Amino acid sequence: MSALKEIASSVQQVADATGVALGVEVEIVDNELTIIGGTGKYAGMIGQKEEAGEIHADNLYARVLRSGATECVEDAVNSESYGLSAGYGGSDTPELAEICTPIKVSGRVIGIIGLFAINEEQKAILLDKGKDMVAVVEKMADLLAARAEQRKAFSTVQNSMSEMETLLEAAHEGIFSIDRNGYIIHCNNIAASLLKADIRDIIGKHLNKYMMGSPAAEVAKNGGGYTENEELYKNEKGSLHIIVTAKPFFSNGSIEGAVLSVRDIEEARKLVYNINTRALKCTFDDIMGESEPIQRAKYQALLTSRGNSTVLISGESGTGKEMFAKAIHYASARGGGPFITVNCGAIPENLLESELFGYERGAFTGASDKGKIGKFEMANGGTIFLDEIGDMPLVLQVKILHALQSMRFERVGGNRTIIVDVRVIAATNKNLEAMIVEGTFREDLYYRLSVIPLVIPPLRERREDIVPLMDYFLKKYNVFMNRQIVGFAKEVESMYMNYGWPGNIRELENAVEYNTNMAFGDIVGVDDVPRRITKREEQAVRGDDDGLTFSEQMRRHERQIIAQKLMKYGNTGIAKERIAKELGMSRATLYRKLSEFETNS
Repeated sequence: MSALKEIASSVQQVADATGVALGVEVEIVDNELTIIGGTGKYAGMIGQKEEAGEIHADNLYARVLRSGATECVEDAVNSESYGLSAGYGGSDTPELAEICTPIKVSGRVIGIIGLFAINEEQKAILLDKGKDMVAVVEKMADLLAARAEQRKAFSTVQNSMSEMETLLEAAHEGIFSIDRNGYIIHCNNIAASLLKADIRDIIGKHLNKYMMGSPAAEVAKNGGGYTENEELYKNEKGSLHIIVTAKPFFSNGSIEGAVLSVRDIEEARKLVYNINTRALKCTFDDIMGESEPIQRAKYQALLTSRGNSTVLISGESGTGKEMFAKAIHYASARGGGPFITVNCGAIPENLLESELFGYERGAFTGASDKGKIGKFEMANGGTIFLDEIGDMPLVLQVKILHALQSMRFERVGGNRTIIVDVRVIAATNKNLEAMIVEGTFREDLYYRLSVIPLVIPPLRERREDIVPLMDYFLKKYNVFMNRQIVGFAKEVESMYMNYGWPGNIRELENAVEYNTNMAFGDIVGVDDVPRRITKREEQAVRGDDDGLTFSEQMRRHERQIIAQKLMKYGNTGIAKERIAKELGMSRATLYRKLSEFETNS
């Protein structure tokens, strides 16, 4: 939009006032020769083009646009260089004379004011008062130029203010500014939330109302500033524990106040914790361990990532099954798509179907009136991770099987078939083969899920990874708890190497977090180790069976016998049939015992 179009109402006011004052007709056009304002017949032609809009022609307006100089035409009717105007061509009231003046902003022509005579009386006014008329029209041009500049400056300020407001509201910190006397002059919504007040109530209040004695008040007076200062305040709204950065701002070299950036201390700690514990994308490089079992599992998972087949990840609790699932997803061609996790054991049975497949509005009591898409739809184009698949109710296992086979389903309460493109990765810490024998897991679903079986080794089978993992978790919790523990005593390393780790990596991380909390010095000692680990160590020193009941000793030896058989014959279904036969028990009994061993490991 041209500069004159933006001030069209002012343009028309100038045209009317000039026409009345001088007794002639007025026309004002922009730098595209569009009529913006005018009097008399020109008022009815606003929006039309003068001189057919030909700004490069040799007509009067076009020349003035290019030259930036005022021109006077005393006899427009007989002038060959006058050119046709919108009001002249074919009109019953031809233009007899004209004074044409450019409107300039910073040396650039943004439009033209034309004073016209359309009768002999007006022509006499223009010619008799020629110099005076030029002076007046040039003043009017200056007035419009100033108004256009003012409008541009105002628009620029408005845009800058809007951009600043958006920027401040988009920030993840609370931001507010104070003047030299400590009064709050601006505040974003996050800062208002931290101060537990409404923005309208905060503006104009003194900083001491919310942060009594804040050093930021001195920054506003004397400059200097500070970064990431932990501050604690009490006010009528309660306590305020925050991280504050304060910087002065200046105008013409003088301090005018200070800008404060504030963050809640708990949110800051969570941010550090999240950065150090969870990356947005998990790769195979994030899975720590150099032992042969974990390297083999990573290599098999990497091969798996090349295809789209369903994967069943088996492993004890805490071995990192979800990390493997994420690594497979992000290493695959689907890595740019969504990765959706569903914990089949954490969602109530009556809600699991709608969580997986979604529901239509009004499908059941309490359902949203807008309906809801399910996890399978959310995972379209990516991967859905069905964790704890062994906890899925039998009735839902049928629907999951059908969805896996055809990649189509219907929402709860709906009859529209939805087709998706999803890769399924399932995980379990249960013995699904034993559950099949017991009748609690469908055999057809098991085979559909385990197209590519992947077994994650427990920590006790990769003991050479224990110490590196201890060091990794120690660094992580040092940051989170602001500690500077440098390592573990040799006795602790030996104790951890000999422990069975039934909770695997999750239990090891738990133990190191405990160590970081309890260590008094800069080395984790035996006294800083969780009691459950030292108790096992004491039992080992006394003898494996010391302190155990008869039934516990029997279970231990029974487990050792079955483990030896599994090492001898393998872990396949055929091998387990042979083991059951040699031990004189049914296959169902063997599967039950294996399941008990996993649960109690």
